Amino acid sequence: MSTPNEIQDRSPNVLPGFEHIKRMWDSNSDLCMSKISPGEYYVTHHDEIITTVLGSCISACIRDPVAGVGGMNHFMLPGDKTKRMNQWAGKDSLATRYGVAAMEMLVNDILKHGAQKNRLELKLFGGGKVLAMEVNNVGARNIEFIRQFVKTEGMAVAAEDLGSIYPRKVNFFPMTGKVMVRRLRSLQNKAITDIENNYASKLIREEILGDIELFD
Repeated sequence: MSTPNEIQDRSPNVLPGFEHIKRMWDSNSDLCMSKISPGEYYVTHHDEIITTVLGSCISACIRDPVAGVGGMNHFMLPGDKTKRMNQWAGKDSLATRYGVAAMEMLVNDILKHGAQKNRLELKLFGGGKVLAMEVNNVGARNIEFIRQFVKTEGMAVAAEDLGSIYPRKVNFFPMTGKVMVRRLRSLQNKAITDIENNYASKLIREEILGDIELFD
C-alpha cells in the first residue's frame, strides 16, 4: 500500500476547490482515485478515477470528451420529515432546490474548466431501494427528480443504471467515459443506509432551503 507521501508524489494536481476530497492510489488501474461522499462532487482534467458508493442516492457522471474534463457528484433529496418538504417536486420545494444545486454546481465547474454544454456526456447511477421495509422510497423520488432535471435542461443521457434493490459502487473514468458498476451484497446495505440516513438528517437539520461495465 502506498504511503501518503507516495500518493501525493504520484497523484496529478487537484483542481482548486477540491483539496478536501479524499484521494488514494489504485494499484489495479495504476491511477489516482478520488472518493466522494454524500453531498460532495469532484471535477478533474486528469486521467484518474472518481469513486463513490450509492444506496438511494444518485450520482451523475458528466464529461466533455473534447475538452478533456469531467466530474461526478453524489446527492440525495431530503426526506419528508418536515411539512415544508412534503411536496418535494413542487416549484418552491427546498428538496428540489437542493437537487438542482447539486447538479448545477457540477455542471458549472466542468464548464468553468473548458467544457461546452452541447458536448457534455451524461451517465446516471443509483436510486436503489436498498431496504425492503423502506416506506418513503427515497430512491424512486431521486430518480424522478433527476429524470425531470435532465429533461428540463435538454440533456441527453448516454447510459444509466438506476433503481432496483441493491446498492452500487461506481468508478468513473472521466477521460474515457468508462463507468464500472459493482452491485453490492445485501450485507452491506445497512452500513450504506446508515451513512445516507445520517446525511439526510443533516440536510433537514440545516434546512437546505454509454458504457457501463459490471464487475465483481
